[in-house]
Amino acid sequence: MLLTFKTMGALRWVLVGLSVIVAIFLLVPVIFIVALSFGSSQWLAFPPPGWTLRWYQELLADPRWLASMLTSAKIAALTTICAVTLGLLTSFALVRGNFRGRETLRAAFLTPMILPVVVIGVALYAFFLRIGLNGTLTGFVIAHTILALPFAIIPISNALEAFDKSIEDAAIVCGASPWEARLRVTLPGIRHGLFAGAIFSFLLSWDEVVVAIFMASPTLQTLPVRIWGSLRQDLSPVIAAASALLVLLTICLMIVAALVQKGRQK
Repeated sequence: MLLTFKTMGALRWVLVGLSVIVAIFLLVPVIFIVALSFGSSQWLAFPPPGWTLRWYQELLADPRWLASMLTSAKIAALTTICAVTLGLLTSFALVRGNFRGRETLRAAFLTPMILPVVVIGVALYAFFLRIGLNGTLTGFVIAHTILALPFAIIPISNALEAFDKSIEDAAIVCGASPWEARLRVTLPGIRHGLFAGAIFSFLLSWDEVVVAIFMASPTLQTLPVRIWGSLRQDLSPVIAAASALLVLLTICLMIVAALVQKGRQK
């Protein structure tokens, strides 16, 4: 038994060490790009010879970069609204529905998580080109909603499955209509799932670049597409500054999501 405990303790430390190594491997590129955004060199040189805020000033003074940020925020917000709304309706059908092929339908809705993003991008590009939606805000939102929908369905479905339906039934018995009971009882009860779905949907649209490259036009580009295009022309530290802001918003939203989850557990 003592040997078993020692073996388990050694295994635990090995797992902790591996976790630390993986975390460092994932974080080092992010740390590098943030450091480069403050470097005084005119090129992406590491380590930076000095420190400056010049590249952030140029970024915020360039209307093209600001337009890309606004476009990304607008598309991400619209995608979040569409994905959460459709995800909520779909979750009710998948969780509360009782019909043949329900599990097959569930798998179909999760397909965008499995297929390579480039395959979805090519398919959407070919289809939208035929119907005139390529390079439009509507096309962008539809494409990102398709990608974000599984990430909204999963947390909302989990929250709905964990919700005690008898509370909703009690509200109906007390005189509320079925829709009123869902709006005033069920939705507040699954708000954490809705919030998680909204966060994941926003971040997917905000960070997505592959499908966005297919959907973009000269007058409509998201921030990741602008970064990708700039990388093909030069290696200005302005790109690092834009990337750092992209990462900063992502980290802030993930921290908010973690705090909400922690508050829920309490």
